Amino acid sequence: MDMIEAKINGLALDVTTNSPVVIISPMDSEKILPIWIGHYEAWAIGMELSGVVPKRPLTHDLLSSVLNATGNRISRIEITELKEQTFYAMLHIKTESGDVKVDARPSDSIALALKNKVPIFVNSDLFSLSADQKKMQGLPSSEESLKERLKKINPEDFGKYSL
Repeated sequence: MDMIEAKINGLALDVTTNSPVVIISPMDSEKILPIWIGHYEAWAIGMELSGVVPKRPLTHDLLSSVLNATGNRISRIEITELKEQTFYAMLHIKTESGDVKVDARPSDSIALALKNKVPIFVNSDLFSLSADQKKMQGLPSSEESLKERLKKINPEDFGKYSL
């Protein structure tokens, strides 16, 4: 599996599904990978992107604190595959006894990566899905139709936080 480093291009709200979308791109490319996520997870990612600190720890804050308090740390996250309309990810955790990989949702992994300032890697195949593969996974079938759909998303509809 060829993993490439990626960045978060932002969050938006898909008005056709009323679902938040996190947009991921390779560091050196204009390709995009949209991942539809839950509202709570989008809120956590948005807070990290904005530098907003909650009054009380959110779930990813708690997990990060527990890992750090026990002498462990997240070294990177990987978004590994798409199966049956579900993306999969792995947390890579450095421990005293060696490296550990833990299955996780991409949205939780992204929030943890941002919180811990660690790199995000994505399976390069996910940026190169064929039109048929995209259709089978419920994604827009072409880069152009995806861009058109994302253009309709109003960024102001998402990202309003009150703490």
